[in-house]
Parts: sequence; structure tokens; C-alpha cells
Amino acid sequence: MREEEKLAHDVYTLLATLWGGNTKIFGNIAVSESTYTEAVRQLLVRYTLIDPAATTAPGIFQNTVLQALYTQLATEGALTLVNALKVGAAIEEIDMIDINTALLKIDNQDIRLVYENLLKGSRNHLRSFAKTLLAQ
Repeated sequence: MREEEKLAHDVYTLLATLWGGNTKIFGNIAVSESTYTEAVRQLLVRYTLIDPAATTAPGIFQNTVLQALYTQLATEGALTLVNALKVGAAIEEIDMIDINTALLKIDNQDIRLVYENLLKGSRNHLRSFAKTLLAQ
């Protein structure tokens, strides 16, 4: 989940650079994603788990599936603003699926609370992307 939240942050930061003159959505949501990645990092620290994103640069992931997904989404999002907004919506939908799947297996209340907050954030972000996409 740490790298998945980092992926969202890194894609949105890139898209904010490309499309920030047209909309502030990517920059605003990238800031939220920073908060989410930090919340997951704090769990890793609390439970003395290895942080896969501790030393990776933006756009670089240890998980090869996420690395391929980043490359695909960054490439698609760079084509047009509409594509970028669709990429944002796709990221949030993927996050929601993965978080809901993880919640089925989590009984630790600290982790559940963080994941439930991530899920709320993803729902809010998805609504924002859908609204902005509709306006386009």
C-alpha cells in the first residue's frame, strides 16, 4: 500500500506539472497523497516493517507491477487533459479495490483505521476527477 499511494502521488505530481495551467486538481490531490503515504509509512515504522519506498525517487518502484503501471499511466496522462483526468479516476478506482481487498484480511485496528481513511480519500478524489472530467 505504501508504494501504491506513492504511485498516486508521483503520477499526480507529474500531471500537475503537465496540466497545472488548466486545472489545480492534480496538485491538490498530490498533496493529499503525500499525507496518505506518510500515514502508511508511520504504520511501517510502528510495526518495524521494511519501507519499500524509503529511498526511491519519484516514478521509481520496487514492485515491478506498480513500476509498469506508473509508466503506463504517466504516458497516457501526458497525452491530453481528458486522458490525465481518466488516469486519475483509474488510480482511485484501483486504490479502492485494493484497499477493500486488504480490509477483508486486516484485524489490526490501527491498520484498519488508516486503510478506512485511505478509502474515504479515494472516494473523494474519484468524485473530484469525475466532476472535473464531466466539466471537460
